[in-house]
Amino acid sequence: MGGVRVSAAPFMVTGLAGVAVRDRLKHLAPEDEWVLRAVGEHQGALASRDLKTRCADGLEHGAGSWAARKRDLTRVSSSRIAGAITKTSNDQWALARRCQAAHVRSLEDGIRTLKYRLSLPIGAKGTKRAAGGYRSRGEWFRKSRRLADLKARHAAAVKDWHAGRVRIVRGGRRLLNTRHHLADAGLTEERWRERWEAERWFLTANGESGKRFGNETIRVTPTGQVSIKLPAALAHLANTKHGRYTLTSTVAFAHRGVEWADRIESNRAVAYRIHFDTARGRWYLTASWQRPLVQVIPWEAARSGGVIGVDTNADHFAAYRLDQHGNPVGEPHHFAYNLTGTTHHRDAQIRHALTRLLHWAKQTGATAIGIEDLDFNAEKTREKHGRRKRFRQLISGIPTGRLKARLVSMAAGQGLAIIAVDPAYTSKWGGQHWQKPLTTPRRKMSRHDAAGIAIGRRALGHPIRRRTAPPPHDRRDRVGHRTAQAAPGTREREGTRPPATDHAPGDVPPHGTRKRQPSAPKTVRDAPRTHQWAQDPLT
Repeated sequence: MGGVRVSAAPFMVTGLAGVAVRDRLKHLAPEDEWVLRAVGEHQGALASRDLKTRCADGLEHGAGSWAARKRDLTRVSSSRIAGAITKTSNDQWALARRCQAAHVRSLEDGIRTLKYRLSLPIGAKGTKRAAGGYRSRGEWFRKSRRLADLKARHAAAVKDWHAGRVRIVRGGRRLLNTRHHLADAGLTEERWRERWEAERWFLTANGESGKRFGNETIRVTPTGQVSIKLPAALAHLANTKHGRYTLTSTVAFAHRGVEWADRIESNRAVAYRIHFDTARGRWYLTASWQRPLVQVIPWEAARSGGVIGVDTNADHFAAYRLDQHGNPVGEPHHFAYNLTGTTHHRDAQIRHALTRLLHWAKQTGATAIGIEDLDFNAEKTREKHGRRKRFRQLISGIPTGRLKARLVSMAAGQGLAIIAVDPAYTSKWGGQHWQKPLTTPRRKMSRHDAAGIAIGRRALGHPIRRRTAPPPHDRRDRVGHRTAQAAPGTREREGTRPPATDHAPGDVPPHGTRKRQPSAPKTVRDAPRTHQWAQDPLT
């Protein structure tokens, strides 16, 4: 066990501060839709122009240039619309900057793996932690050419990083590339153009505390009436005073509607976004706001009612309940989901599985959920598992990022704490120490169920492995060492203790001295063989 790495300590996941609810704008009049399209197109052009200016500034951007951009936009819109556009451009540039850094790290990982595998002899076998050499000289040559290509791409990416140059597509790069594959996407040029223009519209307004109903640009009254402050160029389209246009449609938020009503009645900030779904031909209004960060509850309170250990897999969650002492209670539970199909379908599947998991956790009386802090970025590289495409697709299908965001936000509403643990050896040790003991004729334990127990015990602060059985009474030490249980921080002892008398003569007592001298050998040998034995001390 000397090669076992030290596991990171579990930690409490803080709840998300953002909240978003959505409702459909039904029964819009033709004039309403025409005004929404005109406003979205006008402000979308302003947003494109401002994003171009922000990208051109690069690393030289500062408070002065931000104020200059906002003044230029205020002349053709309003100060609030200009503030929303400039803030969105800054956020887009910052996101592209983070993605660029992640791309550079990915290229560096690929280059490092290629260099290592090219340095190995052809046909060299790999290990569980490192890939082996390539299987033929032809493959070795092709990978050497790929190494040169990755080095060139890495040099270009690093150059862009130092220059502060990013590449952003308003509307999405994926949708832009779909223009060249319309037949495969099942779209016509007209439908693609409609979707492209709708994605580039800008109908967003940031909230303002102290203003009427929390927003001056897009205002929603407690009765659900929606009105928009028109930009200066479209002020002649207003149907109410003060340059506002009121829609004939009303909204009613079924989810978190009471919380939203409390905010607008107290004039606290609420941001709104209006968008058009071209596939369904429907308009939607999304309201979002920030909540103060909830203080993390103490460890003792979080683990007082036990935890639910959840093992995340490509097609289901394997959950097991543990009491506060780390003992499994009841039967394992599986919550299946199907991640095929569209993005909306996959997201709905995740939400449905998490909803069933949280409802079951509340029924059991658990106070926390233990999950693995998964990150497969290093395992999804093409250079490490190039031939194992199905394995790469398997781990790529596990929704790690989406799962974290959904689970944390949904658990906060149920009053459950989330404890993230190190995923190292949970499946291996869970299957080794918990799968077989808990398997009965009426209970079928899988490796994933045992991994859920391991995750739950680690979240509670207990070691994963079980106590070893006492030795039989026919041994010389007479059950002197009843257990090999180690302290929670001693990772080297995470396993069954090997017998101390392995490969030792049966007449050698524990203190290492013989009762009598060995008898003369009956066969002639070149040199006598000396037995060496030492007691393995327990730590």
